[in-house]
Amino acid sequence: MKISLNWLKEYIEVDNKSAETISKLLTDTGLEVEGVAPFEQIKGGLEGVVIGEVLTCEKHPGADKLNITTVDIGEDNPVPIVCGAPNVAAGQKVAVATVGCTLYPDGENAFKIKKAKIRGEVSMGMICAEDELGLGDDHDGILVLATDLLNGTPASKYFDIENDTILEIGLTPNRADATGHIGVARDLKAVLGVEVKWPSVDAFKIDNRNAAIEVVVEDQKGCPRYSGVSIVDVEVKESPDWLKMKLRSIGLSPINNIVDVTNFVLHEVGQPLHAFDADQIKGNKVVVKTLQENTEFITLDEEKRKLASTDLMICDGENTGMCIGGVFGGVKSGVSDSTKNVFLECAYFSPDYIRKTARVHGLKTDASFRYERGTDPNITVYALKRAAMLIKQVAGGEICGEVIDVYPNPIDNFTFEVKYRNITRLIGKEIEKERIHRILTSLDIEIVEDSETTFTVSVPPYRVDVTREADIIEEILRIYGFNNVETPPYNSADFLADFPKKDKHKTRNKVTQLLNSKGYFEIMTNSLTKPGYAELGGYNVEENVVILNKLSEDLGVMRQSLLFTGLEVLAHNINRKQKDIKLLEFGNTYKKVRNTYLEEERMAIFLSGNIVQEHWSTKTKKADYYDVLSDVLSIIKKITPANVAYQQLESSLFEYGIGLMIDNVLVANVGKVASKITKEIGIKQEIFFGDIHWDLLLKQVSDNIVFEEVSKFPEVRRDLSLVIDKNITFEQVRKVALATERNLLKQINVFDVYEGEKIDEGKKAYAMSFLLEDKHKTLTDKVIDKTMNRLMVRFELELDAIIRK
Repeated sequence: MKISLNWLKEYIEVDNKSAETISKLLTDTGLEVEGVAPFEQIKGGLEGVVIGEVLTCEKHPGADKLNITTVDIGEDNPVPIVCGAPNVAAGQKVAVATVGCTLYPDGENAFKIKKAKIRGEVSMGMICAEDELGLGDDHDGILVLATDLLNGTPASKYFDIENDTILEIGLTPNRADATGHIGVARDLKAVLGVEVKWPSVDAFKIDNRNAAIEVVVEDQKGCPRYSGVSIVDVEVKESPDWLKMKLRSIGLSPINNIVDVTNFVLHEVGQPLHAFDADQIKGNKVVVKTLQENTEFITLDEEKRKLASTDLMICDGENTGMCIGGVFGGVKSGVSDSTKNVFLECAYFSPDYIRKTARVHGLKTDASFRYERGTDPNITVYALKRAAMLIKQVAGGEICGEVIDVYPNPIDNFTFEVKYRNITRLIGKEIEKERIHRILTSLDIEIVEDSETTFTVSVPPYRVDVTREADIIEEILRIYGFNNVETPPYNSADFLADFPKKDKHKTRNKVTQLLNSKGYFEIMTNSLTKPGYAELGGYNVEENVVILNKLSEDLGVMRQSLLFTGLEVLAHNINRKQKDIKLLEFGNTYKKVRNTYLEEERMAIFLSGNIVQEHWSTKTKKADYYDVLSDVLSIIKKITPANVAYQQLESSLFEYGIGLMIDNVLVANVGKVASKITKEIGIKQEIFFGDIHWDLLLKQVSDNIVFEEVSKFPEVRRDLSLVIDKNITFEQVRKVALATERNLLKQINVFDVYEGEKIDEGKKAYAMSFLLEDKHKTLTDKVIDKTMNRLMVRFELELDAIIRK
């Protein structure tokens, strides 16, 4: 958002503070100034253009339409200038662009004045016309000045060129109160203790009381307040220079005096207005309502749009749409050069309505920007009077009929209690009560009750971001100044928490780099998702975190899993023939348990298609469950050397898979995504998914790692073939083996699995290898055989295994 410093100073006295000082004050209060830039009424500021006097003027001997002049520009000697203007004559005061001066006739492209020879005659400058200086469009002749200023005086003094400084403010969505110059001035008022000078509307008067336009608000939920007034016999024309200058300084292009006034007031007080051609309002009646779904409406940009049933429309007496309320005008109802009578609208529209409409139609206007954040419902009549008075000033006319103000249910102030001890606790410093009261009063927040421990505030509705105790404390802190809160020598907190020594962000970067090296691409998906995904994934629908002001039904809840938004990305790529995909994502999941909201950080990896591409030297290889399991295990090993245990996975998300545990804590689930889910998303190929509970995994990180010398003694391998029931997992076999022999057993591995006709039905054969090692001596055959016999006995007893010898 652009704020003109000159314009801002009309509403608040800043004691000649520099732009940099004001920028710092605003940034400290939360209105971050992202840039400060100069603005010139005329590009270049007419630098190098001076007042000159034509001393002599004679015809050019080599060109009928040129004249040779000598001009006094305040230097020791007059300069010769060849001029083609028909009206140049001796004795005139003129504007002279001197050699080396740069002009911007069209406001953009530079034109540098050089010493030149024109038809053999030396020319050292240019006597300028209006358009050559960028002052207008006239090129019929040179500008002849009526002035007694000395020759050589900068022309900027004669033309009273006004330069400005523009502050670019990065306005956050919560600061709807600061969308105009007066809104910004209110923050400076709180910091500087200087009152804001609101333009007076006391001179507003009704010129005649003839009945004008009737207003009916049918949808009071979408339009809680609608104000309007009629102005007749106006003259639509170009705006005066002061008004055009104001608008151009903040990047707006002047249109005509009526529209320019509505834009001026919008950027002055932050309240949008709309001017209708009153003669185009059929039945002299304005109706605020919604129209049927898919009703066609042509907007000001001449684009035909189909309305949604929730679009708030400003209609005429025949229920024909004239304007999409708070968003965009219609092609027929706006002010044109032939407009004589104007109906001026100033309303308070529901932010929910405007936000939905703007998103549905893909429109982002100055009006919708403000309405969807929340405007001041109590300023409509003031803004209306301000605009009406300005229109009379720049376009003439008379104010006709009473001011219409439909406001059946006034919006109350927000009222709630604040505890002094919470202010001290959250800010980290005790601030005097008088200072607290002074800050809040300067922000138009009234203190209605006060006691030793608490006070009650009444917050005006234009402060849509201040509705609870924590908001009040934030208001106090931003005006008091973050930099004024000293850091105590010993920091403390109201709760105990785990503070791992390892930097979680560095750990995350390391894992990302690991997966990047394996060909994974990182994605970032929306936390908002479809409500139906929870039921599809077997989650408790009652635990969905529902969005109150949802943009659409497809973005109605916060996600409970990273799976579904990741699958949408996979589907998008697969549908575009990108079928070999490796993706990773870090993100948060959300759920509501009773009255508590739980937010967890998780990591997801997706694998699909071929992991080995077609090549003459190798065969293609499709991704499978073991590939994604291997990648998840490599992530865990990157973070912690702890042993990983496995457990049977029972989840509606997976067709099959396994859970990975560290110290009896489930840190990841890995498997093939259930076919019913991929089918619902529109994916026909297999998807393998790793769901890592990032928060829990990081808690397993330990810096207490013990290093030991590599054993000097050889390890020994022995193989066994076990026939076991199909439902027995490798993890069960591993646990039996480790419980039987912990000291010598270094590693267990399955290198072959057989299921078929050569063994009984319901059975499978594991071919397993066992690595044995004694760190203190070389193993003997006797010890090895004894160990293996013990293992075989335990397998037979606990797993009912048959040892194939």
